[in-house]
Amino acid sequence: MNITIFNEGRDEKRKPEVLKVYPNTIGGALKEIVEEMEDATLLTIGSLYDEECGLTEEILEQTDVLIYWSHGGNREFPDAIAARIHEHVLRGMGFIVLHSAIGCKAFKSLMGTSCTFRYQHDVTEKVICCNKTHPIAEGIEDRFELPMEESYGEYMDIPKPDDVIFLGWFDNGEACRSGCTFTRGYGKIFMFQPGHETTPTFYHPQIKQIIKNACRWANPARKAEKAFNCIPL
Repeated sequence: MNITIFNEGRDEKRKPEVLKVYPNTIGGALKEIVEEMEDATLLTIGSLYDEECGLTEEILEQTDVLIYWSHGGNREFPDAIAARIHEHVLRGMGFIVLHSAIGCKAFKSLMGTSCTFRYQHDVTEKVICCNKTHPIAEGIEDRFELPMEESYGEYMDIPKPDDVIFLGWFDNGEACRSGCTFTRGYGKIFMFQPGHETTPTFYHPQIKQIIKNACRWANPARKAEKAFNCIPL
């Protein structure tokens, strides 16, 4: 499968502590995960600062699965490129939405909701697998701990998922639907809450395996012809 990564890149420019955790950037950490997959080819890593954010029509046409991490620049992302992602998901491109990308324009337009939630930094998270038979849960422990993460709290304003695979429980008393799947058109979407920019979450072996599983699950058997109109943002 062909995989494209979008790493916003904004936090690496503004927060020195991010590069202490991810010296090769968050996109670099995600690149290492993809490179461990024998059945995947990385096409490119786009950022907010690249021409067309690195997500040109030509790139997305070749992309089977888009891994998307973003944060404070969600509002800066161009509407036209968000609409482009939306269309490609409807046609069958897999969409892996990591952490604060829950607030990105493409995911919000696909969900049709505000995708808002409560949050608090620097807490311990227990990730609980509540759907062991789902392909994304293959090889994943019943529960594992992330010593430092950002908590997301319910109510999370997302539509009812097709499946809830993981729950997040935090030592500040918050809990959330941590890993959820959705289907839009021909496309499969996996939303995954962990991955704060100043925590080493993307080095955790269970997190890495979940992302690999999600890519394989979201990989389309084929893409539909261009037969969908995008919902205006």
